Amino acid sequence: MQTSGVRGGRTAGALPAATLLVTALLATTVPAGPAAAADPAPRVDLTVLVVDDGGGAVGAITSELKGSGVPYRTVRLSDPARPVIDAAFLADTVSGRPRAKYQGVVLPDEAPQALGAAERAALTAYEQKYAIPQVDAYTWAHPGVGLDYTSEGGRSGVMDGVRTDVTAAGRAGPFRYLDGPLTFEDNAPDVAESYGYAGRPRAGYTSYLDVPVDGGGRASLIGQYAHDGRRELVVTFAYNQHQRQFRALARGIVEWLTDGVHLGQNRNYFSVHVDDVFAPDARWDTERNCTPGDIDCADGGGESTPPIRMTPADAQYAAQWQRSSGFTMDMVYNAGSGEEWKTQNGGSDPLTARLVADRAQYRWINHTYTHPFLGCVQDTSTVPWTCAKDATGKTRYMSRAEIAAQIRDNHNWAVSKGIPVDRTELVTGEHSGLKTLPQQPADNPNLAGALADNGVKWIASDNSREPQQRPVGAASTVPRHPMNVYYNVGTAAEMADEYNWIYTSREDGGSGVCETNPASTCLPEPLDVTTGYADHIVPQEARIALGHVMANDPRPHYVHQSNLAEDRILYPVLDRILADYRGLFADNTPLVVPRHRDAGTELSRRTAWDKALAEGRVTAYRIGNKVTVTAPAGVHAPLTAPEGTRKNLLLGTAAFGTAYAGGRSAWTTPEVLQSAITLTLPTTT
Repeated sequence: MQTSGVRGGRTAGALPAATLLVTALLATTVPAGPAAAADPAPRVDLTVLVVDDGGGAVGAITSELKGSGVPYRTVRLSDPARPVIDAAFLADTVSGRPRAKYQGVVLPDEAPQALGAAERAALTAYEQKYAIPQVDAYTWAHPGVGLDYTSEGGRSGVMDGVRTDVTAAGRAGPFRYLDGPLTFEDNAPDVAESYGYAGRPRAGYTSYLDVPVDGGGRASLIGQYAHDGRRELVVTFAYNQHQRQFRALARGIVEWLTDGVHLGQNRNYFSVHVDDVFAPDARWDTERNCTPGDIDCADGGGESTPPIRMTPADAQYAAQWQRSSGFTMDMVYNAGSGEEWKTQNGGSDPLTARLVADRAQYRWINHTYTHPFLGCVQDTSTVPWTCAKDATGKTRYMSRAEIAAQIRDNHNWAVSKGIPVDRTELVTGEHSGLKTLPQQPADNPNLAGALADNGVKWIASDNSREPQQRPVGAASTVPRHPMNVYYNVGTAAEMADEYNWIYTSREDGGSGVCETNPASTCLPEPLDVTTGYADHIVPQEARIALGHVMANDPRPHYVHQSNLAEDRILYPVLDRILADYRGLFADNTPLVVPRHRDAGTELSRRTAWDKALAEGRVTAYRIGNKVTVTAPAGVHAPLTAPEGTRKNLLLGTAAFGTAYAGGRSAWTTPEVLQSAITLTLPTTT
């Protein structure tokens, strides 16, 4: 009888014990062949691939990546010399470990025709193999992206003024920092600003942003489509980088694209500098359409209008408003101007007394003692003024000693009054001392030395003239956004009158400046001076400022003490900004209100980081739940990761970064005796 398993007359069950032991050891220590070896976990580099068709949607996402410090590589579809996107372009092997070169992919739409079929297939295989997300920057609603056609219960058309809502899945996921409804901008009723296709979700599609549709139910404008082992973020409305709806959603798009783990960070910054505190400001003349005291004002520029200066009641209101609004302003002060006012008004100055008594309510910044022009000596015999020359034809400048005294005396006065002031921060009058085009094309050569004499590290500049930070000797500039709330008005009617003069054509009685300045636009008709400020200027200025806030821009905004006096016209703008912000963003995403020095530090770190990226001196990747980043010595790296992320120390770990917008982020450097930054992500990521 034949027995199953008989080999050489023995059954398998009759093997000697020693043979069984050797067989067991071989089975556990020697792989049966190459297929039995477990592939090492892939390395995924923290870089985004952007396939650019030149359209506004891809450009908007690129601007968000650049602005927040996320490394990316752009392939321009219109470039005949562009690389071919194939398997070798997308992945390779490093030290025996497979490497995905990009952690996310941005495409103009789900299947750009400018990419060949082989390139699209390579991207699909790459995304499937390495679980790489793909953003379809702008497409239409159709089954190929997980949506019904708009004719099947959806909607399409102009989206201006349409209210949309973040879904529960959106709030639990990449858009967890948004709270209230998101209404699409409608800044020009006679112009279509955004178009969209809202489709009903199909199987595999999770909606993140939707709108109600006729007949009941809701249709999606942004959502995730999971299919064929891939994930796509599908966006079905048009946008550009400046529109509020994109700015609100931009952070979440990047979070989805990177699974919440990326280089770069994003904050919503807003700080307000109130210049000329203690000093009076000149007043706009509504009859002559100029400011008496200015050299271009008729009748010799005599003081024919009363100056504008806060009262003690205005100061009390400012302190009360701050407490009720939960927002702190920076008082940029001129102590010497206040002393001059006191001398000219019987030796008493209740305003200064009130502000000094409330000094702890505010932050304070040195604005020089008497607000002089710190640049060249001005020759006002001509309009516009010119820089005065000496006998040899050289430009005459304010001396180093005079500039240093203005800075020192103002600082010392504050210290003597118990006002908390940081000597490293400075705002000069009219940003003077810095180059002023066209008259003074270079900084006062005496300025840098005077800054050093006083330990100044951060000097304000005007963002409308110099938007980029630059060195001034050992100090650096901090560009500030001028708000269109003028220094020389105390009432809403004065503000509207001057606004009309600037933004109305000559034919309609204005200056016509708006017709000759390419950066300006004329009003279709002059504003009503009794209602124009509230109805037109306030919402417009609030919208502009909120745009800066939502663009990760740390630059301060500046106004003047006159705007806190009389009609107190600044507060409606600030109230609108704060209300709009808090109505949209969740409590986990508060406004960040940086000091002057903090804004300067943020800009300096970004400059160093961008330089390191441009030079290819940053390496960053993820293997499983481990993140490793190396950067040049002394360069802080911006990093964003999920809650629960730990930073690895020489001994043990510590919570990484600070909480913001539902994640954690920070500028960081390697720990002591470490050459790289290493993070451990939560296991659920």
